[in-house]
Amino acid sequence: MTDATPTATGRRPFALRHPSVIVVVAALALFTCVVTLLSEAYGTGAISTSFVKTLGKTLCLCLAALAMDLVWGYCGILSLGHMAFFGLGGYAIGMWLMYARTHLIVVGSLSGQALPATPEEIRDGIAAQIFGVVGGADFPAIWSVAHSLPLQLAAVVLVPGLLALVFGWLAFRSRVTGVYLSILTQAMTLALSLYLFQNDSGLRGNNGLSGLQNLPGTSQPQSVTSMWFFWASALALGLGYVLCAWIVSGKFGSVIRAVRDDETRVRFLGYPVEGFKLFVFTLTAVICGIAGALYYPQAGIINPAEMAPIASIYLAVWVAIGGRGRLYGAVIGAAVVALLSTWFTGGQAPDLPLGIYTVRWIDWWTVFLGLGFVLITLYAPDGLGGLVDRIVRVRRSDRDGAELSSGPGARAIRKAGR
Repeated sequence: MTDATPTATGRRPFALRHPSVIVVVAALALFTCVVTLLSEAYGTGAISTSFVKTLGKTLCLCLAALAMDLVWGYCGILSLGHMAFFGLGGYAIGMWLMYARTHLIVVGSLSGQALPATPEEIRDGIAAQIFGVVGGADFPAIWSVAHSLPLQLAAVVLVPGLLALVFGWLAFRSRVTGVYLSILTQAMTLALSLYLFQNDSGLRGNNGLSGLQNLPGTSQPQSVTSMWFFWASALALGLGYVLCAWIVSGKFGSVIRAVRDDETRVRFLGYPVEGFKLFVFTLTAVICGIAGALYYPQAGIINPAEMAPIASIYLAVWVAIGGRGRLYGAVIGAAVVALLSTWFTGGQAPDLPLGIYTVRWIDWWTVFLGLGFVLITLYAPDGLGGLVDRIVRVRRSDRDGAELSSGPGARAIRKAGR
C-alpha cells in the first residue's frame, strides 16, 4: 500500500490517495522548524520557554484527540474514559522521573558521611523523601521497577493497554453498546481517579507526582529540555497521524466504519465485531498513554484530578468541535480549544465590561466552550474540519475510504445512493 509504484490492482500509493496526510505532516514539520528558530534555546528567543511548553502540551493533546477520533469518530465507541489512559501514561513516566531525581538528591546528601551509604540507606532515604508527604517511609509494590527507565517506558504502553484490553473484552463480549458503554467507561475513570486520591494508593494521593520537568542526570537549562520534549511531541503526533490514517484507509477502516454505522449487519456478514472494537479500543488507549507520558513532564506535575471524568468529556468536546470522523479535524479542534483555553484562563484575555456586569473569562470560559459545543453539534456537525473540506474541496473518498470501482455492483450502489 505504501510502495512508490502503483500496485497490480492499479491503486495509487497511500500518500497520493490521502493527500491530507502529506499536508498535515508537512505543516507539522514547518511548525516545528518555526518554533525551533524562534525559541530561546536554539533561536532568536521570540518564543518564551513557557510558551514552548504550552505548544508541546498542545501537541500531546492533539495526539490524544486523534486516538479519540479513531475510537469514536470511526468506530463509533463514545469512550468517556480515555483520559484515564492518558493519565496512566503520565504516572508511569512520572514515577521514574521522580525516583531518579530523588536518588540524585539523596546520594548527594549522604556523600559527606564518614562511611559510604549502603544501598538500603539510599533506598530508605529515597522512600522517605517521596512518601514522607503522605506519612509513609516504604516503597509500595508498584514502585518496584521505578528505578528502571526501560521498564517504566514499557509500563507507559503496557499499563493503559492491558487495562483497555481487559475492560474492552469484558464490555464488548457482553455486547454493551451506546450510552451504556459510555457510562461504563466514565465509571471506570471515576473509580480509578477516586482510588488514586487515597494516600495508600502508592502514588502520593492528592499530592500526585511533582518536579517532573527536571530530567535527571542532565544539566541542561529548561529552555533546552522544553525543546527536546516539544520535538518528541511533534514526532509522536506525526507518527500517530500517519498510523491512524493508514488504519482507516484500507479494508480495516471500512469495517470499523461499518461497525459504527450498523454493528448488527456487520456481525451478520460474519465479521468478528468484538475483535475489531477491542483492537481499536486498546490501540487508542496505548496512543493516549504515550501522549500522557510526553505531556506531564512538560506540565511538571500530575495528580488524580487530571484523570477525573470531566477531562475525558473535554476530549470528546474537542473532537466534536474539530469534526468527528476527520483526523485532521480532531487535531484542529484540540489545538484550537487548548490554545484558547490557555489564553482565556491564563489571564491574557482582557475582561469584557458590559456596563452592569463585567465578563471575566476565567469564570466564563467553560460556559462559552459548552455553548460552542452545543451550537456546533446542532448547526455544524462537521465541525471545523468541515470548513477545511469546503475551503480545499477535499473529496469525501479521501476521508471515508477508497472510491468505488467501475464494476456493476458499484454502479448499483451509486444508483441506490441517488
